[in-house]
Amino acid sequence: MTNHSYNRHARQIILASASPRRRELLASLGADFIVEPSKASEEVPADWTPERIVEELALRKAQSVLDRYPGEGVVVGSDTIVVLDGSVLGKPEDEQDAVRMLGMLQGREHFVYTGVACLHKASGRREVRHRFTRVRMKDLTEQRIEDYVKSGEPMDKAGAYAIQGLGALLVESIEGDYFTVVGLPLSLLGEMLEGFGIDLLPSNP
Repeated sequence: MTNHSYNRHARQIILASASPRRRELLASLGADFIVEPSKASEEVPADWTPERIVEELALRKAQSVLDRYPGEGVVVGSDTIVVLDGSVLGKPEDEQDAVRMLGMLQGREHFVYTGVACLHKASGRREVRHRFTRVRMKDLTEQRIEDYVKSGEPMDKAGAYAIQGLGALLVESIEGDYFTVVGLPLSLLGEMLEGFGIDLLPSNP
């Protein structure tokens, strides 16, 4: 047996994220996992590309947990950003900032990037990848934006909206992977975990 071929039942997944959305997505696959929130810094240079940002932050989050986790599992880190005209929109600082962001996004297309990192301490194996999805938001009135912001949903979301919640009412269309927009591209994660010997699709005897 090589380092790249593991027993699928012998590897637990450690999700390096406090995000309830990522936890729900992973749970929807019936995966065996535990949650260990990352303490990694999310500061990056202003000149980094979106691809580099999400891959580096996903890697940092996974590495932060790997460094303090004594177990045998595969650590999964993930990071999501919204990009409009080349500018990165993070999480809003307050309601006014959320209104500003949504005012910029309304009636236009933007991109959502999500990076994923998988690390395994014993073998030293690591893999970091990303996906992006194009999203078009509806034309929105100021009142519509304010009503959404008052719901409280945008406050901890990149780009100030959640496509899996009330934010779905603001989105006109997407081109690409829906789960990338939510924050964890499940198809990509499944491919990556297979490289660590973890197959999330149950096999029949």
